[in-house]
Amino acid sequence: MLKIAITAALDAGKEILKIYHSEDLKFETKVDNSPLTIADKASHNIIISVLKKTGIPVLSEEGKAISYKERKDWKQLWIVDPIDGTKEFIKRNGEFTVNIALIENQKPIIGVIFVPVSGELYFSSKELGAFKAVVDLNAFDIKTLISRANKLPLQRKDKTFTIVASRSHMNPETESYLQELRIAHGEVNLISKGSSLKLCLVAEGQADCYPRFAPTMEWDTAAGQAICMFSGFEVIDFITKEPMIYNREELLNNWFLVK
Repeated sequence: MLKIAITAALDAGKEILKIYHSEDLKFETKVDNSPLTIADKASHNIIISVLKKTGIPVLSEEGKAISYKERKDWKQLWIVDPIDGTKEFIKRNGEFTVNIALIENQKPIIGVIFVPVSGELYFSSKELGAFKAVVDLNAFDIKTLISRANKLPLQRKDKTFTIVASRSHMNPETESYLQELRIAHGEVNLISKGSSLKLCLVAEGQADCYPRFAPTMEWDTAAGQAICMFSGFEVIDFITKEPMIYNREELLNNWFLVK
């Protein structure tokens, strides 16, 4: 399952890059005012075509709406964001990802996040743990890629307490939390990143926490949570005070804290 998810993410990444490097990044606006590009659609179609061989249903941001009545009894499902950070894609700053997670009994058991522009690949499974590799899309072998990846978290030289926050959603609540951290830890570094890269930075050990006090959906966080969990970090729902669960009736996440 992990190999299939990695294959889906890398195949989608190849197609995304073709569009990313084209002259005109046309986009339309969805009902929720978020942008949608042909790259989102192309990535979705590729991922669905690869994952369908598993026989496990897929919940994708760009797929058709699936009612809770239809999916509530699913023991397993894939949760997919074909491009997380479409705004960053349009800005061409490289901070967008492909997110694929396998959920079992509402808990993430596999997570894959691919960063097409940098070639960074984060992946995890309940059995193996969490890892990072850098992929050459022109020549790679999945088995070799997995065997040579670096286990997370990585060693970090700078021990200054570091918080990672959204590039697009810095708000008063986050600023207030940042001030609390400064009181508790003295000097605090702040890293701003787009998309699920924020979860990856905590999983990688480059940041100590990621507070998210703004809206996200299940497909924004499922893969990142799997990678964080299996590298020794928690993704805690601010309302329940428990690890976030998935395939809920309400796909909009509560605020959460990664630490």
